Amino acid sequence: MADNKIIAVLGATGAQGGGLIRAILKDKTGGFTARALTRDVNSDKAKALKDAGAEVAQVDIDNFESLKEAFAGAYAVYAVTFFWDHFSVDKELSQAEMIAKAAKETGVKHIIWSTLEDTRKWVPLDDNRMPTLQGKYKVPHFDGKGEANKFFTDLNLPVTLLQTSFYWDNFIHFGMGPKKTSGETYALSLPMGDKKLPGIAAEDIGKCAYGIFKKGDEFIGKTVSIAGGHPTGKEMAGVMGKKLGKNIVYNAVPFDTYRGFGFPGADDLGNMFQFKHDFEEYFCGVRNLDLSKSINPELKSFEAWMNENKDRIPLE
Repeated sequence: MADNKIIAVLGATGAQGGGLIRAILKDKTGGFTARALTRDVNSDKAKALKDAGAEVAQVDIDNFESLKEAFAGAYAVYAVTFFWDHFSVDKELSQAEMIAKAAKETGVKHIIWSTLEDTRKWVPLDDNRMPTLQGKYKVPHFDGKGEANKFFTDLNLPVTLLQTSFYWDNFIHFGMGPKKTSGETYALSLPMGDKKLPGIAAEDIGKCAYGIFKKGDEFIGKTVSIAGGHPTGKEMAGVMGKKLGKNIVYNAVPFDTYRGFGFPGADDLGNMFQFKHDFEEYFCGVRNLDLSKSINPELKSFEAWMNENKDRIPLE
């Protein structure tokens, strides 16, 4: 163990970081060990990671010195920020900048930055096909991460920019699952029309990240975009219906309707789905399934994910 390279993982108790920690711990001969970085080392999830064999360390992602201490001695860092905790792009940009500087100062040999597209490169702020949010964004939780790429590249860090996809786990945790409409019929409501929606099991993001770290320098300086499948809304509703034994229909709601649903972030997500809809060819094209599978041979399709999670999908 003493010779193993340390991968320091931010967000270790979250979906992405937790998946990476488990992938490292599972690979007994991979040459890596996991340092799980978390705000609360006494949480049940943190204790479970420690019991599984990870080093668990406290980090304050808003404190530069805390980040430097957390990265000290690490070979690699997995960097992810948490927009949905606070809905502030400014806070996310500040965190990303400090993460990048801390990685530079501690001499990290490989950092993966979990990012997304800056949609303003496709839909400028004066393009009225979708509303501008917070005065300067189209899809805040995308644009902030894409804008933050510069903090890593400007410092010439050995970085891989990892562009993720829609979590299928959102159907469990984020209130996006099927809703009862009438009788025994349920509707899966997404503003995607007949377009494909690249998605992935959250656990597979961590596994893909581990696959990238294991490749050494191969993906340093590159952008890697991952997905486990490119199903349409209708296809997902069909799979859900088959696995759950229910009549589930796809409800292709208009973008404006979705933006007006009123839950926190509905306008952001409505714009996100519209971006994926309007630029389907690009968005699906870069999220190459063969590449994703090559770095994570255990990559799950939507149907495989549903097989494992059908009992966790809330039917309201």
